[in-house]
Amino acid sequence: MAFLNDNYLKLKAGYLFPEIGRRVKAFCDANPEAAKKLIRCGIGDVTEPLPAAVIAALHKAVDEMASRETFKGYGPEQGYEWLRHAIAQNDFRDKGLDMANDEIFISDGSKCDCGAILDILGGKNKIAISDPVYPVYVDTNVMVGHTGEANDAGAYAKLVYLPCKPGNGFIPEPPKKHVDVIYLCSPNNPTGAAATREQLEAWVKYALEHKSVILFDAAYEAYITEPGMPHSIYEISGARDCAIEFRSFSKNGGFTGTRCAFTVVPKSLNAYTRSGEAKPLHPLWARRQTTKFNGVSYIVQRAAEALYSPEGKMQVAELIKHYLGNAEVLRKGAKKAGLKVFGGVNAPYIWVRTPKGATSWQAFDKILADANVVITPGSGFGSKGEGYFRISAFNSRANAEEVARRLQELKW
Repeated sequence: MAFLNDNYLKLKAGYLFPEIGRRVKAFCDANPEAAKKLIRCGIGDVTEPLPAAVIAALHKAVDEMASRETFKGYGPEQGYEWLRHAIAQNDFRDKGLDMANDEIFISDGSKCDCGAILDILGGKNKIAISDPVYPVYVDTNVMVGHTGEANDAGAYAKLVYLPCKPGNGFIPEPPKKHVDVIYLCSPNNPTGAAATREQLEAWVKYALEHKSVILFDAAYEAYITEPGMPHSIYEISGARDCAIEFRSFSKNGGFTGTRCAFTVVPKSLNAYTRSGEAKPLHPLWARRQTTKFNGVSYIVQRAAEALYSPEGKMQVAELIKHYLGNAEVLRKGAKKAGLKVFGGVNAPYIWVRTPKGATSWQAFDKILADANVVITPGSGFGSKGEGYFRISAFNSRANAEEVARRLQELKW
């Protein structure tokens, strides 16, 4: 007989967003008139068209595929050299950060890489997870067997949960105990909080002392607006020896449906064998990618390259300005509604405390039923997310303004 991976049976209820989709569908089926007014501010999917520079690059690349002389078949699994160079130059070297082109690995999404990175990390690692945080970090560790069973609150045995709360600005602090692998997300999804230089310095210091590896998700770094806030973990001295960074073109260039991202694995970063011998992770990740991944399409990589052109940079800046403008509208609307609000300054997410002791899912159901707006319940991001909900700013300005108005009309 064929045996399944029992670890999948540990997963709770279902991934957060399918559960939201199920509830929204049930509501729309039962309330067809209300469904016509529905505004979705739940899943963090972009809404605005791709930048003009990207569209031009896509058309040009498609035309190249129509000619034998310029046709492209399999490309390098790690990404084309010209895109890796553009990333290393614009995102790192131009900002004074040491980065080699071949330390950049192109992929089809940072979500994928956050899970795939576990292929090169051993099962003995003690894993630390921020709480609340992007649920993919937890679920992928469950799937590969790094956890025990979940308790009634949804917390898994063997994981170390790092609380993110108002008292620490929703940025976790290094634990007193030893951990081997640390997931950090800045700006944080879902809370919208961005780590300060001092906070990241404390984490790098901890990782170097404990020979730990930081998995740093910087998918929303383009939204950091406050001066002096780090956009990359590598702005911190010593981080190249203890951190892997994940970035995406989904939320800055609108590539959620186009699929392109990259992961940075410095050559000086080591992990350890069972006997305690230090080994570099860079060649292991390269081997993993060349074995399990055929690379991102030529057409999409040309589109990503266009984001680094002068026109592309200006158009990305306009997209960021639009979504952050929405965040400001939503933040102000929620405050006028008498709600306690966080985030929305360095990220496209508003993190809101539920009123009058309502649970996260109670708030979800009420806002859906009474305001015909879809938000995301905070408990889906971890136990410390209970009592909060997330509003996404990825929408049209008209929709953001309408949601802000509806929130103010809600009666709790």
